[in-house]
Amino acid sequence: MPEVRGCTLPDDLLYDVPNNIWYRDNGDGTLTCGMTMIATGMAGQLVAFTAKKVGKTIKEGKSIATVESGKWVGPAKVGFEAEIVEVNDGLTADPKLANSDPYGAGWMVKVKPSDAGAAMGMLTPGSAVAEPYEAKMAADEFAGCA
Repeated sequence: MPEVRGCTLPDDLLYDVPNNIWYRDNGDGTLTCGMTMIATGMAGQLVAFTAKKVGKTIKEGKSIATVESGKWVGPAKVGFEAEIVEVNDGLTADPKLANSDPYGAGWMVKVKPSDAGAAMGMLTPGSAVAEPYEAKMAADEFAGCA
């Protein structure tokens, strides 16, 4: 499992490095996604999570959810057009799950990409994500996860 500056990045996931989002291929045309440990480390303890509604198609680069912490409020963006097919109500009820279990119980939404091939082509496999994340963290001046 790659680790960059103390932040773990499971190698069985796919990553949208610019947006700090991970994806898990569910094998049925859908992808589960969530915030990386890097994203939650930068944001701090989450206090609110509000996802877009199931059935909504989200355009490339647009928000699938709004995330709020004590020091940041902003969008969680998808890098490709996709329909939201499921929302993690557990995360809505307890946003801290994104901090305590970002790659498990802290997932945000499940999406169905409009063009699966294009979506998969823009994601970085976990086995190759360490170098791009090291560069991004340096550019963002993020020291790493505690």
